[in-house]
Amino acid sequence: MARAGFSRQAWYGATIGLGSFLLFSVEPLAAKVLLPVMGGSSAVWLTCLFFFQAMLLGSYAYVYWGLRARSLRGFATIHLVMLAAAVCSLVLSDHQLGEGGNPALTIFVTLLARIGLPFFVLGTTTPLLQAWYAVTERRAVPYRLFALSNLSSLAALVAYPAVIEPHLTLHVQRGAWVAGFVVYAGLCAFVTMRVRADVVEDVAEVEETEQVDWRRGVLWFALPAVGAMQLSAVTSHLTANVAAMPLLWVVPLAAYLLSFVLAFEFSRLYQRALLVRLLAVMLASLGYLISKTGVDVPIWMSVGFFVVELFAACWFLHAELYGLRPKGSRASTAFYLAIAAGGAAGTFFVAVLSPMVFRSNYDLPIAFCLTAACALAVMWRSGWGQRLLWGVGTLLACWLLLSLRISYGRDSLVRMRNFYGTLRVKETHTPPQAVTVRTLVNGSIQHGVQWFADDWRRVPMSYYAEDSGVGLAMRFCCGDGPRRIGVVGLGAGSLAVYGRSGDVIEFYEINPLVEGVARNVFTFIRDSKAAVSVTGGDARLSLGRQAPQRFDLLVVDAFSGDAIPVHLLTAEAMKLYMSHMAPGGVMAFHVSNQFLDLAPVIGRLAVANGLEAQEVSTSANDARGEYTATWVLVSGRREFFDVPEVMRAGVPVAAAAALWTDDYSSLLPLVRWGRGKAAVR
Repeated sequence: MARAGFSRQAWYGATIGLGSFLLFSVEPLAAKVLLPVMGGSSAVWLTCLFFFQAMLLGSYAYVYWGLRARSLRGFATIHLVMLAAAVCSLVLSDHQLGEGGNPALTIFVTLLARIGLPFFVLGTTTPLLQAWYAVTERRAVPYRLFALSNLSSLAALVAYPAVIEPHLTLHVQRGAWVAGFVVYAGLCAFVTMRVRADVVEDVAEVEETEQVDWRRGVLWFALPAVGAMQLSAVTSHLTANVAAMPLLWVVPLAAYLLSFVLAFEFSRLYQRALLVRLLAVMLASLGYLISKTGVDVPIWMSVGFFVVELFAACWFLHAELYGLRPKGSRASTAFYLAIAAGGAAGTFFVAVLSPMVFRSNYDLPIAFCLTAACALAVMWRSGWGQRLLWGVGTLLACWLLLSLRISYGRDSLVRMRNFYGTLRVKETHTPPQAVTVRTLVNGSIQHGVQWFADDWRRVPMSYYAEDSGVGLAMRFCCGDGPRRIGVVGLGAGSLAVYGRSGDVIEFYEINPLVEGVARNVFTFIRDSKAAVSVTGGDARLSLGRQAPQRFDLLVVDAFSGDAIPVHLLTAEAMKLYMSHMAPGGVMAFHVSNQFLDLAPVIGRLAVANGLEAQEVSTSANDARGEYTATWVLVSGRREFFDVPEVMRAGVPVAAAAALWTDDYSSLLPLVRWGRGKAAVR
């Protein structure tokens, strides 16, 4: 009997382990596939995360309903049909990503069509098999299987940026995942058929319904909701201001899952008194940090501090959640349903609702505030000392939110937010001349500056100074005749100032909010002597639809915060750019970045296409409003690089990076862990 029990538990464990690994390995894979066609926005991952949480909610609701069916055998039969349908959907799905409309909705519908049913089935695995094991073995709910699920999920998240992404193309990853799902479906079908054969009673006859008071039910929802908000807010901050890459997707998610493992499997490690003190210190420290405008910290410190805070908060929330768990299998499905509902609600707030409601990004302070409020709720019965501590903590978090709102509004001429990020135009006055200065800020990065004085209004500033890489390209690319210039990324429209009579400049901009700011708040476009036009939508998609433009100069300057869209730096993108170039044309890639050394990637692309590449770096000059800037100039015309000014300004770029393609790219080898600095806001 013991051997039979062990054998059954092994089958259950193997199915749950493989299902969880597949569940969390497909998440970064699906997001990375969608990232290029959605403009490389960091919001792609958050939208995907909401989709995954919503599908888990549907999965848990399905299990909740199924275990209350009159016949468990009938439900087992339905589940076998679901498994077969999921396998078929992977083979038959050919849904193509649509264009236009709401990008978040587009991502959601695309994921639903491509992996919706397989993901839904994978999401049912842990709660369903746990409950079935409890029913068929007539034992208490084995929460150890939930910990196994999270450990397998954690393994998938660690493996993706460390092993899978650097060594496998997307095509191979997709094929391996489909093969793994087929194996999983076979295992799950075997377990389901055994359950169908073993069950002879309804669930209602096996155990009594466990009563759950309203306070417990509210906390079942609220604690995981705040944990999911913490995950989403921290991930949003890191990916918007560093890079939209799997490493910064999975590290916070791994910390989130690890907190579940420790809470549900190693509950004895939880020392409430110690953890609440750590959490209080972390919330206070990061709250103070994000309240300071313009504070920079090294990237490893920024990532480390936020991930530690996320881990401490989630461990506390999930350990308290585990302490409120039910004992019976029927109540356990309601417990999991509440966890899934909370996770979906927390992610929905950050990924979808917050960009629609707020003009600035308040996700982190709101998450901190609600974390403190949850601590107050669960510590309420621990005495007046804890009530006072977390009551004051909640008030301070609310004060932080209010102070940030005031800070964001100070000197702000324009504040807007959408799927592609936050935009703010600051208006200040530079003494002693009292010159009006307008600065476009995307996320925490300044992307354009204009001084409104007669002598300065038409002077290119920030990253676009006359001695910068793009300034040299503008001067020496094409002689004195009319030029056709393409620019990927509009920003404040700074490059329009270089336009001469007879020139044609076409900007490509994915964020629909940017054009209105560039045309109405700044005057670079209005003052330009060139014929300037703006094409909306992703540059690669737009260029792919257009006839050859015969650009004399193509500038690739597409930022979102400090993150550069990877899909604009692949071999396929380079081929597309070259098809639009005039003979001997020049390409200028803006690679200024606090965290990533992107110049070798451009060098590798140049070598692969028989072109030369030269890096041009310039220092900041506060007196002229110029920033430190790094550009890589690429051309097949040797004479351009022989121009004395160009030759003196730059150095050849070594092709030291792997060739990026739409099927393969990895940012991890390019991260500047020691030198990069992150603005905390």
